[in-house]
Amino acid sequence: MAENSAISWTTHTWNPWMGCTKVSPACDGCYAEALMDKRYGKVQWGNHPRIRTGKHTWNDPLRWQRQAEKDGTRPFVFCASLADIFDNQVPQDWRGEAFAVMRKTPNLVYLLLTKRPQNIVKLSGAVGGLPVNAALGSTCEDQPRADKNLAALQVAKIELAPLFTFGSFEPLLSDIYIEPTLMPDWVITGGETDQGGHKARPTHPEWFRSLRDQAARHGAAYHHKQNGEWASVSEVAGPGAHFTFPDGATVRRVGKKLSGRTIDGVTHDAFPAVAE
Repeated sequence: MAENSAISWTTHTWNPWMGCTKVSPACDGCYAEALMDKRYGKVQWGNHPRIRTGKHTWNDPLRWQRQAEKDGTRPFVFCASLADIFDNQVPQDWRGEAFAVMRKTPNLVYLLLTKRPQNIVKLSGAVGGLPVNAALGSTCEDQPRADKNLAALQVAKIELAPLFTFGSFEPLLSDIYIEPTLMPDWVITGGETDQGGHKARPTHPEWFRSLRDQAARHGAAYHHKQNGEWASVSEVAGPGAHFTFPDGATVRRVGKKLSGRTIDGVTHDAFPAVAE
């Protein structure tokens, strides 16, 4: 759930449970809610019980570990794409069991992405500490979230010594300046896509370029996942509604497929270094 993920910055996704409560503007177009609540009705979003996934899903990492041992690799596993691993509405023992699975699968690098980085230290400590094969990341969609979440992520980095830290600047909803002392090891950017009734908000191309350049200046790996539904009129031709930013830059709604995932014609696929 799922193997060989379509997400460009991970090999697999693993969801020990499903469900979440919206906490920030990035949640407005939550693809997990659109898919698992609105489309399939498998879990009710918001302040409702989370749904634990089945035995097969919980066993997936053990199978991936066996393959990684055979291949001599360290694949990345995003946990969890349909939930938030540091959601404090999740039963504590579920997180403890998930961390136990992580400890049993040392070849796998777990990407623990959260919109609640303020919970990381406390909730990890409550279940025996952070697994040594875990990386910590936080979603930062605009400047207020970046200021708050990257500071909390830095505290967790000092307290828990993860493999590395990363920021997911997706959906990127504003220009963001990263304080150099808060720069994560890995910067991931992406534009928004339509999800159910939520229509994607446009991202200024300069916002991507700015984060790309900040990462380069401070030695962070940079990965651009996608442009989203909108692209600069100078880069993608064709029909589509226009949106003009206050500085005069104009983007066109062309759809995720046509907008692609390049910036100025370049694909950015960097990953942080992890010892084999």
